[in-house]
Amino acid sequence: MRTSPGIANLIRGGVGSYKGAKAGLVCHQASVTEMLAHSADVLAAHEDLDVVALFGPQHGIRGEKQDNMIESESFTDGRLAVPVYSLYGDVRKPTAEMLAGLDVLFFDLQDVGVRIYTFIWTMTLAMEACRDAGVRFVVLDRPNPVNGTRLEGRILESGFESFVGLHPVPLRHGLTTGEMARVANGEFGIGCELEVIPCKNWRREHWFDQTGLPWVSPSPNLPTMDSCIAYPGMVLLEGTNLSEGRGTTRPFEVFGAPFLDPFAVCRGLDACDLSGVKFRPCYFEPTFQKHAHVVCGGAQLHVTDRNAFRPVEAAVTILRVVRELAPTDFQWRPPPYEYEEHKMPIDILWGSETLRNGIDDGRGAQEIIEPGLSDIAEFQQRVAPYLLY
Repeated sequence: MRTSPGIANLIRGGVGSYKGAKAGLVCHQASVTEMLAHSADVLAAHEDLDVVALFGPQHGIRGEKQDNMIESESFTDGRLAVPVYSLYGDVRKPTAEMLAGLDVLFFDLQDVGVRIYTFIWTMTLAMEACRDAGVRFVVLDRPNPVNGTRLEGRILESGFESFVGLHPVPLRHGLTTGEMARVANGEFGIGCELEVIPCKNWRREHWFDQTGLPWVSPSPNLPTMDSCIAYPGMVLLEGTNLSEGRGTTRPFEVFGAPFLDPFAVCRGLDACDLSGVKFRPCYFEPTFQKHAHVVCGGAQLHVTDRNAFRPVEAAVTILRVVRELAPTDFQWRPPPYEYEEHKMPIDILWGSETLRNGIDDGRGAQEIIEPGLSDIAEFQQRVAPYLLY
């Protein structure tokens, strides 16, 4: 049975207490119904709602910003004749002026289930702003595309907060946006007037391609389910001088650098015998971002069993193997990164210094990952009361 997202369930169930409300909407290109109608159009067409403002996240409300860390400008939507406020730039939290006159702010972004993905932090900042402005906050929930059963990676430690992690959640957190909002409101002390309109017919073990919903890329460099499956681990390569495949047709599925021998890389990775994935030696030439227009040697990940595959373990293993093969050429990326001017990018991505220190000390992937497993178990217990599915 096909999953229906929160936007569809809001409309089918009637807008209820929001009748006559002046509404804002945080949305992007993937904010669509089962029939690909955009949420902004659906809400604007509803006779009982008055949509007076739109808000866009990283990559822009239309998803047009191809690279990461490219800011968007605010503008006026020509079709709906409403202001579109950018929440990725100097302003990342809605201001009182942006929220003035609103009764409710709807939030409808397709997330990818990873702490580093900025959409959930756009959400929590908007929740704080709505609390302070006395505006109701409503999450129109959507499925976690990489399922809600598998959690991986380090929980963010105090002192490593940034726009790729504002609260202590695991790297791969296993929550929907609606569940994350409930956790943030109750456990992280936001305390806004919150409602979540759940999905229907979604189960925690479902991957996105089991929902029956159309796939719309949540951001330009996650074009397919394959890229989303790899992303929870391969995004860590953003904290290094390795290309994570941005500027290619397979972002987060290919990786490499001009100084790497792809065959040596794959021999090293094959010796690690990782579950659910095979590595193919390859060359590629990024069209933008790291090593643009320079031939890189590396590998492509071919996931053979996504239920057995552990992307975080794979990425940590890749870092260890590359560090051994190219101890001089491999480097950690220096700041700034995602509005953080001082902390090392790899540290705010991982959530602590333990990954960087472990790789530099020559530790194995399991030795780096295992100390965080008990924290993940505690996190699962802590969030259990807030789960919707």
